This record gives sequence, structure tokens and C-alpha cells, in this order.
Amino acid sequence: MELKHINSLVELFFKKFETKTLNDFEKSKELFLISLKNKNFPNTLSGPYTYSWGNINTKIKVLSNYLKQIISKGDRCILLSENRPEWLISDIAIMNAGGVTVPLFTTYSENDYKYIINDCEPKVCVVSSNEQFKKIKNYIKENTIVISIDEFDNKIEFFENIFFKAIKDLKKPANDKDHYNKNLRRTDLACIIYTSGTTGNPKGVMLSHGGILSNCEGAQEILESLVKKDQPVFLTWLPLSHSYEHTVQYVQILLGAKVFYAESLEKLLTNMSVAKPTIMTAVPRFYQNLYSKIFFNFSKQKGFKKKMIESTILLGTKTLNKEKLNFKEKIINFLCELLVRKKIKKQFGGKLKAFVSGGGALDKKIGEFLNSIGLPTLQGYGLTETSPVVSCNIPGKVKIETVGPPFKTNEIKIAEDGEILVRGENVMLGYWNMKKETNEVIKNGWLHTGDIGKITKEGNLKITDRKKEIIVNLGGDNISPSKIENLLCLNDKIEQSFVYGDKKTYLVALVISKIDENEKEIQVYIENLNKSLSSVEKVKKFKLIKEEFTIENGMLTPTLKLKRKKILEKYKEDLEKLY
Repeated sequence: MELKHINSLVELFFKKFETKTLNDFEKSKELFLISLKNKNFPNTLSGPYTYSWGNINTKIKVLSNYLKQIISKGDRCILLSENRPEWLISDIAIMNAGGVTVPLFTTYSENDYKYIINDCEPKVCVVSSNEQFKKIKNYIKENTIVISIDEFDNKIEFFENIFFKAIKDLKKPANDKDHYNKNLRRTDLACIIYTSGTTGNPKGVMLSHGGILSNCEGAQEILESLVKKDQPVFLTWLPLSHSYEHTVQYVQILLGAKVFYAESLEKLLTNMSVAKPTIMTAVPRFYQNLYSKIFFNFSKQKGFKKKMIESTILLGTKTLNKEKLNFKEKIINFLCELLVRKKIKKQFGGKLKAFVSGGGALDKKIGEFLNSIGLPTLQGYGLTETSPVVSCNIPGKVKIETVGPPFKTNEIKIAEDGEILVRGENVMLGYWNMKKETNEVIKNGWLHTGDIGKITKEGNLKITDRKKEIIVNLGGDNISPSKIENLLCLNDKIEQSFVYGDKKTYLVALVISKIDENEKEIQVYIENLNKSLSSVEKVKKFKLIKEEFTIENGMLTPTLKLKRKKILEKYKEDLEKLY
């Protein structure tokens, strides 16, 4: 499919569906979306929780037909749901009706829900269940329409001047001819995805239809080479409200894939044996957990098995780095393939062609390890503001210390100070209601990413540092440390604080208080503060120190901002001990 000629994400789905049914009507009965967590949704279909291409097509038409009657072009529509087939159905239906999807994480804090709803002023809220509705009910304004994926039960508290509707009560349109919106253009706003900013309040990143389509085009070039024969199978667990997984949905449509929704991160490996994915996208946290589990199992082996594992890692790394193997090494590597790598691949379903890592930096050691034992892992780079992928390693040409060459659909250049600049259709339209902040990051068409990097002689992008003060945890979440530091310092026992957690599973902090007796009070304060923060913003542990950050000791700038590098130079060992 020539994506250059597709005008919208809505058209992408319907054109793909048309090509399937045009070739063979039975193709519309092929499985498309499969949820492995049916038991979590008691009000859904009985039996296997699966949808065919034909099912999805019909359900999109039903929901978008209703939405067309109640929204106008550009109206914002909140989408708050766990990962499930109805997420994609709702997303496409909202856009098909001319609306703009605003995805919300199910793990947001109350303050985030309140801020985002006030900021984007939604006309419609699509929620998966009573449980999700309760999270936002206090912030919805009059005349908002609430559409529930599951049925409302008797326990739900209804409000005056808010209109409730269950998807099951919607009727199929009488006229099925104009099944998709042909007035949408690539420059039109498709969604607003909120991401944390250094000011503390989330920023609404406005992504266009063309921006996401151009990202799909870049991914198509890489992934199609991996799935030439069979229908590709994806297993997804990263929240669909995350810009990375949001775009992956449309790559899946483009490839005509079969998509499984995992039960949870903890059950991911079990789910892989059921789904047998060919491609899987995830963030560094998943790969770190995977590395830890496999490495732990390897460490228990002895004798011949231990020697074979050591040879597998050594020779696999050599092959990855394009180092030549001698005759003896080739024979041993062949045995490693049969006795070690083949067994490992089988544990992951046996059909895996590639893991794709994004949403944060993947540790080089982990990347080398996974590739060496037969689990091809491609690291990419991007940010929500670029729809989101900018570059990715290519199968067979992996350079583990880089994030691969730029997608052909965008340009990269390095500024004089080393900052990575990106230009292309994938660059956001701007921040919602934030013209000043938009103009600060988009200059002359170039997005200033806030990351520092360089282009290698092979043409790959290598990230070397981060200019912006944003923590990216192992889950790929962007967290503003200054927001949390400001909240910590609201306590009169805390004079200064420093939050840490880049590439980590949780946040820790340095807390400056000159009196040791304050520690228990500070502990209670942080525990209470955590209740008002989202799950990724909670400070799990802290270390009490007495020395202040000052201009004189090099920890503060003349404008009294934290010199994070200097603080880390002195306290990194103490911070690492908190993990």
C-alpha cells in the first residue's frame, strides 16, 4: 500500500479492509484483534475475546455513526481504557466522526486528570468501565457525553446534565455507503497526546494524520522485510495511550497483522508462548526484566551447559559486531544455534523475528546479550513530538551502540551545541494551548529535541546526552523531576531535593535537611505526597543529606538551578545504593 496517497488514519483502515474483502470475502473473517485477558472484562462477549477484520469494520461504523450526530470537526474526545480491542475501535471512530482523540493513561494522578480535562475541554468521554469513569467524574463539565465500552451497572453514580450511553445500545447506520470520512486531510489534527513538561503540567502534543502515517511509512520499510511470507503477529502490552504504542496500532493495520493484547507485564512470557509473535514492541524495562530472568537461569547452569552458554554469548556478540569467526568457532556457533538459541526462541513462541525497543535508551550490555542468544533486538529513538519514531536499527545491520539510521520520512541534523534537530511531516503541529512553548522547540521547521547526539560514519544516530531536564524511566515514561522536587520542598523540613531515576524502574531522591530527627517526618510526608502523584512519579526511597547545593560548591547555577551533572558526580553512588 502506497502510504503517500493515503489522506488519513481512518482511510488507512478502510482501504486495508477493502483490499482484504476485494480479494476474498473470507479474508474479512481473519482474526485481527485478540485479548488474552477476557476474564477482566465480564461484560464483553462470551467465549473467546476475539475480533475479525469484519467485526472491527462494523463496530467502527456503529460508533462513528453515533459520534457524527453529537460532535463537530475538531471536538476533543477523551479515551480512557485499558488495552483492549475497543481502544482501537474507539480511536478510529472518533477520528472518522471528525473528532480528535485525547488518550489518557489509566494510571494518571487526580491532578493530571483534572488538568488535562480542563485544558482540552472534551465534548465526549469514552471510558471502558465504571472503574475508569470514577477517575474523571469530578472533572467533567456539563453537557459532556460519556460513552461506556462495558455496560453501566447499578452502582454507577449518575450526574445531572451529563449524558450516558453504552456502546451496546448504539444502532448500526441505515446507510452504509459513506462508511468513512473522505474530508480528512494529512494536515488535520488526529490526536492530542499529553506528555510531562519541565514546568510540571503535562503538555498536549498535537499529532496530525500525516505525521503518524509518515511514521508508519518509515516503520514499513524495516518491518516488511521480516514478514514477507506469513501474516505478522504482534503481542502488545505497552499502554495504547503511549505515543509509541498508539502509532504501532496503525503499523499493524498497514501490515495486515494479527494483534494479541497481553494480560500484564508479569504474564508477558507466558502470553508469548500462546501468541507466538513475530514482532514485539516494548520499552527498555521489559528487556531489562528479560535479561535478568535469562541471565539468572544461565548462572545456575554447570559443566557442558555452562560452556555452551558462554560460547553462545561470546560468538553471538562477535557475529553481531561483524567480527569474522574462524573454522572452529563456526562449528561451535552452529552447535550453539541448535542447542541453545533454538531452545530460547522456542520459549518465546518460536516465530520471533524481532524485538523493537523504544521509549528510552536500551543499555548496550542488554542489547548485545539478547542479540547474541538469538533474540534479535532493534533499538530505535524518538519522542512524542515526532509521532514518535525518528530512527531505528535495521535487521542484519544492527549497531547496538546507536539508534540506527533516520527514517527516510524525516531529516536529522546536529546543531552546533550537539543538539539533535528533526524536520519532517512527523513533527507535531505544536503544543495544545501553548504557543510560546511550541515556538521554543520548533524553529524554522526544525524540532529541537533536547537530546545531544552525533551521526556515525555509517550514517546512524548515536545519543550521547540529554539536554533537557526530563527523566525517562525504563517504562519509557517522561517524568519532570523539577515538578516533584518543588512538591518535596513544600515541606518546611526539606530545604532542597534532587530526584533521580533515568533508565530506572522507580524514582529516588536526595533530601537536604540539617536535623536527623526530621527523617521520620519526611518519610510520612513523602508517603502522603505519593498518594497525589501518578504511579511513575512516586518517590520510593530517599537519602537524607546535610550539605546544601550552593553556587560555591558548584551544585547550583548563578540563577539557582540545580547542576544535575555535578550533583550526580558526587552522589551517584549513594543514589544507586537505593536500588
